[in-house]
Amino acid sequence: MVSFLGRLLVPGRQRIGILWTILFGVVAAFIGTGIASGLGVADTNGVDWVEWLIQIALAALGVAAVSKVKLRH
Repeated sequence: MVSFLGRLLVPGRQRIGILWTILFGVVAAFIGTGIASGLGVADTNGVDWVEWLIQIALAALGVAAVSKVKLRH
């Protein structure tokens, strides 16, 4: 879910496949959880909205970066 929402944030057409999208979502989820824990915002009783937004932003950055690299080749 994180990967698809991150991909929606990137404007234009992304030239990466579904597997890359999923991979960036998984990596962004792990890194985003670490960042949120470090900031102290991941210990709530319910939905961790800030953690979720960090994960989506990281997924969007990953998708945008790989899309730009693939666009050059």
